[in-house]
Amino acid sequence: MTIFLRQLFLKKIIILLCVFTFCLGMNAQTHYQSNVAIGIKGGMDFSEVFFNPHVKQTFVPGYTAGIAVRYIEENHFGLIGELNFAQRGWKENFEAAPYEYSRSLDFLDLCFLAHVFFGRRGRFFFNAGPQVGYYLGEHVKSNFNPFEMNKLPDFPLINRINQQMVEPIKIKIDYGISAGIGGEFNINRRNSLCVECRFYFGLANIFSTKRADYFNASNQMSLSATIGYWFRVK
Repeated sequence: MTIFLRQLFLKKIIILLCVFTFCLGMNAQTHYQSNVAIGIKGGMDFSEVFFNPHVKQTFVPGYTAGIAVRYIEENHFGLIGELNFAQRGWKENFEAAPYEYSRSLDFLDLCFLAHVFFGRRGRFFFNAGPQVGYYLGEHVKSNFNPFEMNKLPDFPLINRINQQMVEPIKIKIDYGISAGIGGEFNINRRNSLCVECRFYFGLANIFSTKRADYFNASNQMSLSATIGYWFRVK
């Protein structure tokens, strides 16, 4: 009798699971349609570089802007491809010394992101995925000549790393991981606005890290805040 009751109970559970799965499928087909959207965005980047040996520095601001394509097939999940221009780099922290130095690196980034979202008219979303960048050039702002720092009588040379200011960028391909959170507001069926805060950590180095080189690591890190616009084309 006990075995019969167990079998009956298992059959009921299986039937309920089948009915529940069927209802979910009908609900997805009835209430959700896949869509494709194109978008633009722009904002600010705040970045620094993880150096080993450690370098005293602060975040340097820069600009970021780009275009994107978003494809959503499942409820709460989609994929995003982005092509962005971003300025990353670092700013030296001289503490009490009267010197200034910042180095801004321009990159063209290609991102592939998983897009997870919740809500309808107002959405909360999470984006994460790999990013690949190509180094375009750099801009240096300084109130002294870094190649003649040894000639300055009061320049802080003791207990400080200064090699990064004269080191050339040797690795032009960058890659890493991006992850961000944000919100999106649907103006109407085809138009929406969004804001996002995203963190990026580069897994590649900007300087050569061979045994004979000075640095063991020179990974980029950035925190960006952007405003974007999406237009649904399908």
